[in-house]
Amino acid sequence: MLVCPVRGCGLPLTRTGCRVACERAHSFDVARSGYINLLQPQDRRSTTPGDPAEAVAARRRLHERGVTRPLLDAIAAFLAPDSRDVVLDAGCGDGFYLGSLEQSTGFSAHGVDISVRAVNAAAKRYPRCQWIVANADRLIPYESGSFSIILSITGRMNAAEFRRVARPGGRLLAAVPAPDDLKELRSRTEEQGRDRAPSTIETFAPHWSLIGRRRAAAIADLDAAAVQDVLLSIYRPFRREPVHAMRLTFSLDLLLFA
Repeated sequence: MLVCPVRGCGLPLTRTGCRVACERAHSFDVARSGYINLLQPQDRRSTTPGDPAEAVAARRRLHERGVTRPLLDAIAAFLAPDSRDVVLDAGCGDGFYLGSLEQSTGFSAHGVDISVRAVNAAAKRYPRCQWIVANADRLIPYESGSFSIILSITGRMNAAEFRRVARPGGRLLAAVPAPDDLKELRSRTEEQGRDRAPSTIETFAPHWSLIGRRRAAAIADLDAAAVQDVLLSIYRPFRREPVHAMRLTFSLDLLLFA
């Protein structure tokens, strides 16, 4: 289902050994951990785009603590995928949501992210999924009509590309931070929570219809190290005051489109 990302090409990619290539001889290596880097030079703004290693590691520690498990369970219950689905996670990060859902359902799973560090971590942990480095804001390097489900979990929102790679009758789950997400941290800076759902619905309106909505939330008592991981994962470490144990709210608005 992969297509060549070279500008003006778009031919199917075929795997031979540790490489994938199109008929025009554009070829790409398969990394030792199993992912394929299809990111083109013009599709990145830095030499190391996407999540830094510290953020990837911090999120993984939070997943392993079980902090995000209630959010995963809510997504699984709301979406109810099965083994016949072909699923794309755009902005997959370290693969926690896609990889965990694949483990419980056995569907065909494909994750795309611009961060080599995140995709490499995903490929090592969830080897049965296909992992691709690419800029989903510009191009999703898959054939049109490839997926029955598309996930955008606090990630990419390329409505037109999502529509192109979706099958007829396909579904899209967009998860955005709810107004009360991490409200305890925002209280320190007097920031107000923002309702992102209306703008997200508007973004997808030209290509998708909203068919369901639900809020997923979890409250966790975290020690200082875990709070620091939360701050690292959202790129907001405290600079002037020490980090201490806190009770934090994690909250997502789940928007289901067809």
